[in-house]
This record gives sequence, structure tokens and C-alpha cells, in this order.
Amino acid sequence: MSTLPRWLERGHRKTREAGVGFWMAAAFCAALGLAVGVLVVLGPGDNRLSIALRLTGRLSFLLFWPAYAGAAVAVLFGPRFGILARNGRVFGLAYASAQLPHLGLVVLSGWLSHRSFVEAAMPFFAVGIVWTYVLALSSVERVYNAFSPNLWRVLRTVGLEYIALVFFADFVVGPIQQGGRNPVQYVPFAILLILRHRAAPGAGAKSPGVSHLLQLTRTGNQPSARQVG
Repeated sequence: MSTLPRWLERGHRKTREAGVGFWMAAAFCAALGLAVGVLVVLGPGDNRLSIALRLTGRLSFLLFWPAYAGAAVAVLFGPRFGILARNGRVFGLAYASAQLPHLGLVVLSGWLSHRSFVEAAMPFFAVGIVWTYVLALSSVERVYNAFSPNLWRVLRTVGLEYIALVFFADFVVGPIQQGGRNPVQYVPFAILLILRHRAAPGAGAKSPGVSHLLQLTRTGNQPSARQVG
């Protein structure tokens, strides 16, 4: 069995030691610091809010992607990348936390332009936001028990794919429609999304990685059978 690179091994060990709460707080603070830094450093101007939105959105995606694609990538590239699948819930919850400052910027954008939150986020993207926190509700035991595990499995799959579609539309389709003048802004994200779907057929039906997103495990570091679905 292949051993992990040292930097991945150290990261895995620190993740287990720190706990999910630490990484959720770290992701939130990173996104908040990024947003505040851009707004303060750039000063007055129309572009600073859009730049902050783009940067916090990309940070959120970098946390979402391992939760969404980790298991499929591990199957495609081997056990060295199994750390992504094993820590899917950590990445997923970190993504949900990092989204909060991003949503705050969306609300600020709507307030400054005298639009509602849904109008500022646009319906297509607003539905993705709803899916993010609908999936988060599966972590609440009372809510989870109100529906069947099969229904939650369907909701998770549909929700994750919709969120990925939102990212694809934002990071790939949008820039291409606008002429693709700065490929560095969208090509890396397009590669990551395409890579996941290239890996997905090899992952098969037993892949648990997709199901990890936004599932809170109340005890232990490994997901329960119920959470894997």
C-alpha cells in the first residue's frame, strides 16, 4: 500500500487532532478575512465588492471540491488520495462555514443596489445556497429522523450535483460567455470539475465521498453507516 506524502500525512494528523469545529472556524475566518481585506485594502470603488465575491466564492469551491470529488479521485489515482475521501465531512463543513461570509457579501451587494437577496444572488444561484443548508439539516437528528434514509440519499445526491452545477456555471460558463479574457480565472476550476466526472465512473455505486458533504458526525472521526447511506 502506498504511503502518503509527508505533507499530506502531517495534514491528516493535524486534522484528526484539531477536530471538525476547528476547521469550520478556520474556514469561516479565512473567508471573512479575505472579504474584509479586499474591501479595506482596495478602498472605495465599484469593483471591490465583485472581487471579494469572486475570491470568497473560489475559496468555498476549493473546500467543496474535496468533499464532492474526494472518493472518486481516490479511486482514479489510488490510495495516496484516500485522505480526501476520509476527510470528506471536514471539507464539506468547512465549505458550509466559508460560504457564510460569501453570503454576507451577496446580501451587502443587494442592499447597496436596493435589491432583495434572491435578486442579488439570482434565482439559479440562490437555489444552490438553499441546497447547501438543506443538506446541512441532515446533521440534525430530529430532522434526519423525520424522513427516510433513502430520501436523504436522493436529496444529498441531487443537492451536491446542483451545487457543482452552480460552480460550473459561475466559474466556467459565465467567463466563457463573457469572452474568456482571463482564462486563469476559470480554467483551473473547470479542470477540477471535469476531473471529478472523469473519475466518477470508476468510483462506482459504493463511493461514499459524495455523501459526506455537510453531514455532521456527532462522535468519532469516521462517518457512520447511516451517514454514508
